[in-house]
Amino acid sequence: MTGSDGLGGRYELRGVLGVGGMAEVRDGWDTRLGRAVAVKLLHPALGARPDARARFEEEARAAARLSHPNIVAVHDYGHHGGTPYIVMERLPGSTLLDEIGRGPIPPMRVRTILDEVLAALSVAHSAGVVHRDIKPANILTSGPGGGVKVADFGIAKTGDAGHTATGQLVGTMAYTSPERLAGAPSSVADDLYAVGVVGYELVAGRPPFPQNDVQALAFAILNGQHVPLTSVVGVDPALAAVIERAIAHDPRARFTSADQMRAALAGPRPITRVFTAPFAPVVSSGYPRPVARSPRRGIVLTTIGVLVALVIAVLALALRPTSQNAPATTSTSTTPPPQPSSSVAPQPVPATTIQPVQPVEPNGPPPGRGNGKDKGPKNRG
Repeated sequence: MTGSDGLGGRYELRGVLGVGGMAEVRDGWDTRLGRAVAVKLLHPALGARPDARARFEEEARAAARLSHPNIVAVHDYGHHGGTPYIVMERLPGSTLLDEIGRGPIPPMRVRTILDEVLAALSVAHSAGVVHRDIKPANILTSGPGGGVKVADFGIAKTGDAGHTATGQLVGTMAYTSPERLAGAPSSVADDLYAVGVVGYELVAGRPPFPQNDVQALAFAILNGQHVPLTSVVGVDPALAAVIERAIAHDPRARFTSADQMRAALAGPRPITRVFTAPFAPVVSSGYPRPVARSPRRGIVLTTIGVLVALVIAVLALALRPTSQNAPATTSTSTTPPPQPSSSVAPQPVPATTIQPVQPVEPNGPPPGRGNGKDKGPKNRG
């Protein structure tokens, strides 16, 4: 099919990656850009039908408009030898179906997978694109514990495309809503129902309707007969409640949008309170709690202290004695104070004369001055 120049003169086709009811996916190589790609080819039996070709092209263009980290990107679209093809990004890794086969998946991992799938669906639904075929085989992973990407966006199956193979019909029907199975047109609700079925399979290790017989499977889906997820040992009750609501038999009890289901998966958000004042310090019960002082109170106390200090200083200056009021401390002579008149004769008080202190000179006293004893030279007569 590829010819000497490859598919569309650009892409080399290699091994088969998967086969669906409408197309097959091949491993490819972009010779122009030198990168690995995945090429989806419409089945030859459907390629001869104008309605199938128009639907394939229309949905390929719709998928190419979607850009999201959880959506497989579409690079190119074309025809080769009368066969339409879509070129998509090639992801290293496996599908979610492979991860389910490796054993039980932790609840937090289940929440992450469902949240990323719903994030991709939210973008697609906002663009008017309904996936119509959400299932583990169409959810690619980058490895155990890695992120997921939804493939085959907008590649809707025709009314009887699923009847080409019984196995494909059973595999697809297991994720089909009761309304869609009853003949109602596909809608956003069908994608959300399919996400719930995928979640059930991730938790329980099998889909809620595991019947292999087509008629038995259809009957179980139409009547909502499945084992409650809460009966699974070790299941997270909150996660089980979200999944059970998504696959409720009554469509009025289900989620109405991908964002609504994402919010339910995230759970209630904690209430955030904003405090305008700082917290008081935590003190042990054995000690008294310190009283918090406001900055304004500190300023007032400081001002009062300054004023008190100024008043004390002024009073101290006013009470200090001056030189006019100070008593004399020295004199050259002492005269006894006058005696008050009395009938008793006063006793005579000898007068005392205080001699002034003479300064001490380094070379001795000057001539003619002594201290009561004349040590100077005697007169020679």
